[in-house]
Amino acid sequence: MDIKLWDSGTPLFDEKKGQPEPTLTPYLLPDYGKKTGCVIVLPGGGYAVRADHEGMPISKMYNEAGINSFVLNYRVSPYRYPAPLYDVQRAVRLVRARADEFNIDPEKIAVLGFSAGGHLAAMAVTQYDKGLDEGDDIDKVSCRPNAGILCYAVISLGEYTHQGSRDNLLGNPADPALVKKLSGEEAVRDDNPPLFMWHTAEDAAVPVENSLNMALALRKKQIPFELHIFPYGHHGLGLAPQHPEVARWAELSVRWLKAMGY
Repeated sequence: MDIKLWDSGTPLFDEKKGQPEPTLTPYLLPDYGKKTGCVIVLPGGGYAVRADHEGMPISKMYNEAGINSFVLNYRVSPYRYPAPLYDVQRAVRLVRARADEFNIDPEKIAVLGFSAGGHLAAMAVTQYDKGLDEGDDIDKVSCRPNAGILCYAVISLGEYTHQGSRDNLLGNPADPALVKKLSGEEAVRDDNPPLFMWHTAEDAAVPVENSLNMALALRKKQIPFELHIFPYGHHGLGLAPQHPEVARWAELSVRWLKAMGY
């Protein structure tokens, strides 16, 4: 059963936009007597749709590895920034606030995103707070993820962006101040969560420079990261079942999470 992010009114919600209120779809493990980490999955789709193959199959893969997961049904166009960011921030807060109920370690919450969902994940790991003074009790909980996984992500809204994603998030023309603020490589923080990133070198939709430049920005701040660039493979591969070499990303990400206690 999907979990509503807000019970007392979703910020910026407009029923005329033709979308339901944002929810989390849980993929939870049986209670084995030990809390596990979790991964909140953000499917891609250019901030226009949410791709099915980048949602439930990803959560089930992490379940098979012994990690709890959720898929975030965040708002897309015609919603603009900051609605999607509100959704992912609230998702992190909600999972952390209800961690005991979900049998999750509240300090082991990762966000994972593909393509434009990767941009949303990049915002989540750079645009966070430690809790709000107003709102309900869940809003008082930190929305800082403990880790991020960026999969062929639209990290930059500048030179190497995916134009459709940027237009759907910020409109056209976009506010230059927001372009800079919401480009992940420009926004890495001193206490930024560690990141796992992967991309293919021949991605024609979202240039590999997105991940390369993010890695450089993390390096400058001495934030731990793991980066994998696979030589071949088109954009939008998801679990990449038809590309065995690229498909290794899933196992590599599990190892990375497990090394941090997930």
